[in-house]
Amino acid sequence: MNRHSVEGRWSDMMADAPLSRLIEPSSALLMVIDLQEKLVPHIHQSDRVVERAVRMIRAARILGVPVVVTEQYPRGLGPTVAPVLEVVPDVKMEKTTFGCLGTPGIRDAVVAPGVRTVILVGIEAHVCVLQTALQALSEGLAVHVVRDAVGSRAIEDADAGLARMSQAGASITTSEMTILELVGDAKRPEFRQVLPLVR
Repeated sequence: MNRHSVEGRWSDMMADAPLSRLIEPSSALLMVIDLQEKLVPHIHQSDRVVERAVRMIRAARILGVPVVVTEQYPRGLGPTVAPVLEVVPDVKMEKTTFGCLGTPGIRDAVVAPGVRTVILVGIEAHVCVLQTALQALSEGLAVHVVRDAVGSRAIEDADAGLARMSQAGASITTSEMTILELVGDAKRPEFRQVLPLVR
């Protein structure tokens, strides 16, 4: 195989890759998955997971990133926890499917014109977050899973879920990493508003 044919194949592969590995706020969407009253207390480091999810929501709202909040069978598992409701009171979407995109209304909100990247926070990492990530990847979306804002009841389940998502092509990030990637430039006007969230 000559050099030109190798370069041609490389160019073809790169053409199929996402145009940018960085998250663009204008084409991103934040999903907050199942942070509900009867589930959260059983999650490993639950206070930290909720706090970091709220941090992500606050940053998303400052930066104009849409937020979708899901609830798994709220009649049985209770409503979304108060700290999340304080920052996004009116955008909850109910489901019974573990993968969020298995519910048509949620899928329509996520697989929508202009959305190229889905940022995931919530619980449980090895069930609903995992299955949502795999569904979103199958739809051709870039997926970023915020490590410090997802959790499971058992740490080994969370680790297994994160490993599988990574192997499938999702990016495993942190809340600070994601927020500053969304900002992109310290000269951006919103940077001063976001800065207290990452200090």
